Amino acid sequence: MTVIAGRVALDASAVVRCRRRVHLDHDPDAVSSPRAQADPALEQRRSDARTHRRELGERMSAGLAEGWVSIPEGSHRERAHATREALEAGAAYIWNAVLPMDAERGRVGDADLLVRAEDGGYRPLIVVRHRVTDPGSGALTGPIDRPHGELAAPDPERRARSHTRDQLRLAHLTRMLGDLGRATARGPALGGVIGLDADVVVWHDLSGPSWPGGRSTLDEYDARFTDRLAVAAAAAERLEALAQPSRITECRHCQWWPTCEPVLANRGDISLVLRGEDANALREAGIATVAALAAMDPAAEPPVPLHGTPFPDAVALARAHRRDLSLVRRVAEVKVPRADIELDVDMESFGESGAYLWGCLLTTPGGDELADLVGEAPGYRAFATWEPVPTVDEARSFAEFWGWLRNLRARCTEHGLSFAAYCYNEQAENRWLYASADRFAGRPGIPPREEITAFVESDSWVDLFAVVSEWFLCAHGKGLKRVAPVAGFRWRDPEAGGENSMRWYRAAVGMDGDAPDPAQRQRLLHYNADDVHATQTLRAWLCSPALAEVPLASEL
Repeated sequence: MTVIAGRVALDASAVVRCRRRVHLDHDPDAVSSPRAQADPALEQRRSDARTHRRELGERMSAGLAEGWVSIPEGSHRERAHATREALEAGAAYIWNAVLPMDAERGRVGDADLLVRAEDGGYRPLIVVRHRVTDPGSGALTGPIDRPHGELAAPDPERRARSHTRDQLRLAHLTRMLGDLGRATARGPALGGVIGLDADVVVWHDLSGPSWPGGRSTLDEYDARFTDRLAVAAAAAERLEALAQPSRITECRHCQWWPTCEPVLANRGDISLVLRGEDANALREAGIATVAALAAMDPAAEPPVPLHGTPFPDAVALARAHRRDLSLVRRVAEVKVPRADIELDVDMESFGESGAYLWGCLLTTPGGDELADLVGEAPGYRAFATWEPVPTVDEARSFAEFWGWLRNLRARCTEHGLSFAAYCYNEQAENRWLYASADRFAGRPGIPPREEITAFVESDSWVDLFAVVSEWFLCAHGKGLKRVAPVAGFRWRDPEAGGENSMRWYRAAVGMDGDAPDPAQRQRLLHYNADDVHATQTLRAWLCSPALAEVPLASEL
């Protein structure tokens, strides 16, 4: 929280945060409210981001030495004063900039780099530790060694990724520069982003129509900022709260969840089963609780149009939630593709840096003799690199995985056996299948992209998440760690989870300067092996008589 002369001031993060979080962040009475402990994985990502920015700053300063001004570390006031002096001096590049606080408009902000435009105004540029482009075309990019918006041009090889947080932060800084009289007035309002790959600057047109209804990023920012500032001001002055708790995706990692969760549970709030626009729409129609929704006739006309969930499903979810049922069947018989030779696949990646482990569990529902035919024993296999990613050794481990998979499929075809490979939520696996083929194209054993596409689009690649989504309603979430326990599976590690695996990986490869820890490598292998066993257990359960114990939605 920042208060200037008794008034609230917000940074860019407020416009992408939950409105209730903004309230609690500025409520003087919330200081004694319960909060979640700091997330070690989040803190590590922040540390990695700082390292990424520092390394990029050193690289850019070496190439842009003339006109480069780096604002030294210090207090916010000291850095803002130094930034103002650099602006007044007309520095070409101002690194580590802090714009002066704006008490009147309630804004504070910092930019990784301010770049002087041809007319003497400035454009903001930020450095982030995630990828900002995908293969494709149309992104507006320019060279890092000449980070000027005037040089931005459509890129024939890159498509810009949509990152709301990045674009709204650039809009925040652009407004601050404009209020200072330091924004460039020439051409569109551009803001730049340098991502994890750090190979180009991606420039976003903040004044062009890129939001629903033809709104520009600046329009969207203005509306959000006005709202969040009002929420924060009301909280700071102990006025009637302008934002009430409502469960959204952000809640999973919010420090205030221990404060909000009991409130929602005591209310039986509608957001416990429906989120976002649907929850808000039902509240406005007078249906604010799970109990009220559960009491409705699923065959009746919905009181308001719902966009994320069909109304009968919404009623069934509410009824399932009240009975503490994790799963409810939509249909009497669930269809799951099966095969003679089955393979469960799970990939482990370290953020945006790379996929370091491909784990596979081979099973033969048709009998062990089928395994003999294809020359592979049933069981778990891991294809890994323990060099810190990104590394060219990742190409080796991926090539070994793909070569083994390719040969297994070929032997199945040779012996007339059906084959199916399973994952849980193919989005992650597909992303790294394609990314690995693209990044390491031409290296030994790396398949062409077309071969990946043929596999991904074949009937042999089965996403169990899609199966669960199609045939079940999930009152407590559809994640594997929510669904597999219903089938009787338990992870061996009590701390098993994607966020914790990031911490284990750092220790496993010695990323923080310590010697690599073999115990953490083994822990990751056990975690990955449990993930593929979980999908195999879930699949077998879905095809077993035990499924009849799961009630039908029509029976609730």
